[in-house]
Amino acid sequence: MAIPNPKVNRNAAIRRFFVVLLAVSVAIIFLILSLTDTAPEVSGKEGEDLLSLPPSDLYFSGLHFVRRSVLAVRSDPLRSRAELIRKQVGDHAAVAGAYASFARRLKLESSKQARLFAELARNLSVLLAAHRPFLESAAPLDEATVRGFERGVKDRIRAARLLIADAKESFDNQLKIQKLKDTIFAVNEQLSKAKKAGAFSSLIAAKSIPKSLHCLAMRLMEERIAHTDRYVDPPTPPPELEDPKLYHYAIFSDNVLAASVVVNSAVRNAREPWKHVFHVVTDRMNLGAMQVMFRMKDYSGAHIEVKAVEDYKFLNSSYVPVLRQLESANLQRFYFENKLENATKDTTNMKFRNPKYLSMLNHLRFYLPEMYPKLHRILFLDDDVVVQRDLTALWKIDMDGKVNGAVETCFGSFHRYTQYMNFSHPLIKEKFNPNACGWAYGMNFFDLDAWRKEKCTEQYHYWQNLNENRTLWKLGTLPPGLITFYSTTKPLDKSWHVLGLGYNPSISMEEIKNAAVVHFNGNMKPWLDIAMNQFRHLWTKYVDYDSEFVRQCNFAP
Repeated sequence: MAIPNPKVNRNAAIRRFFVVLLAVSVAIIFLILSLTDTAPEVSGKEGEDLLSLPPSDLYFSGLHFVRRSVLAVRSDPLRSRAELIRKQVGDHAAVAGAYASFARRLKLESSKQARLFAELARNLSVLLAAHRPFLESAAPLDEATVRGFERGVKDRIRAARLLIADAKESFDNQLKIQKLKDTIFAVNEQLSKAKKAGAFSSLIAAKSIPKSLHCLAMRLMEERIAHTDRYVDPPTPPPELEDPKLYHYAIFSDNVLAASVVVNSAVRNAREPWKHVFHVVTDRMNLGAMQVMFRMKDYSGAHIEVKAVEDYKFLNSSYVPVLRQLESANLQRFYFENKLENATKDTTNMKFRNPKYLSMLNHLRFYLPEMYPKLHRILFLDDDVVVQRDLTALWKIDMDGKVNGAVETCFGSFHRYTQYMNFSHPLIKEKFNPNACGWAYGMNFFDLDAWRKEKCTEQYHYWQNLNENRTLWKLGTLPPGLITFYSTTKPLDKSWHVLGLGYNPSISMEEIKNAAVVHFNGNMKPWLDIAMNQFRHLWTKYVDYDSEFVRQCNFAP
């Protein structure tokens, strides 16, 4: 039996495959030629008759046939050329229209350019519309028609390119300027929001009570409750409290530590501390803590009186405009509505929304003659000041019949009356000079006899009643003080009172060293973590760190 050769069998299979492939290819070619070999050429009436005949009669209708090649299925080159021209016209019309739109939006100085672009875009669109019938027709295009279309387009496209080239640099610059303006506007919006949020956060940080300060008040109050008998006021007040021959100070505060620093600094720098009398007034809630704080030591013989606002019975809503206004629903909403947008919508005057500006502790300064009827002169001190030298020379100043001795704060156009009051109001405009120089609260020497003579408290009531709707000035005590003592203020030498240690880091140490009183006005109070370190030591050196209550509350020097 013969063994088959595998190599021979494989070659035979390959030959059979190629024979079959060749046969199939020839059959496909003949099939294509048979389908495209003849095509009826019909036109006019004959075409309509052809369409009306049944399919079986098409080959018996006597039509003439012409032979066409397979290459006849390719697109017409003239139509492709016409489509390319139409696309160019459409593109240039769109560009011209876009430039015209930008020109109108940017309000370019060259309005003629804007009109030229708009007219060019319109002409190109009209040209396309005019040639649309032959461009969209299924009929074959001829060379003459396409050439005519091209000649009509050529000049317009050239004009469009020249106009765009001339205007491109100007438009690009204007677009860059517009984008820059948009960016600046967006950044300003973000900056404004950040400023409002920052001011609000700063306000919270400045007006919140630190944990250590709250702790001190609680510890002192605990001591007051535990040992009531130690802190009972004597049945008869010491005569020194009403002795007009002594040096009297008024300090109104609900901050136990701050009030103690004011007294400590004044006593330590006084040549004869036993001749100084301090009248400390607080609210009922802090009265016990204040009593303990000022009974723990003798203060070198200085006399200290601690009372609550509520002890002055004449201070009621029927007499005091501020207390009456506090009962107003509108004013309560203005101060106490707990909404962030209410607190930040007026950033410039946000601080005046703090309820402390309606506190009687803040307005007691307008009732000094009634609170101390037997005194002739008194020195008012804020609780955020530090006394650096003996102040008895103030009592030797000739006040020239004036009521208020204060340091003026104006320089240039700053701190003038126009910054504190609404001079668009006819009453303010009529009574006051907008360029009058402002002065500062914090250290004010008052002649109480002149006060009574000038009836300054009545003046204060008159203007405070008029300002119930806050149309004359924003809330606070400085604007009504400027009004009340408008013509009765005696300027003091600036070395008596240096301000700004709570907001201005550029105050020179030489100026501070020569000051009788330094004032930490501003948000960066010395008892807060946000205090300025270069000034804080001026305050901390008068804190009673030896007190067990101060140590228990973790106050650090």
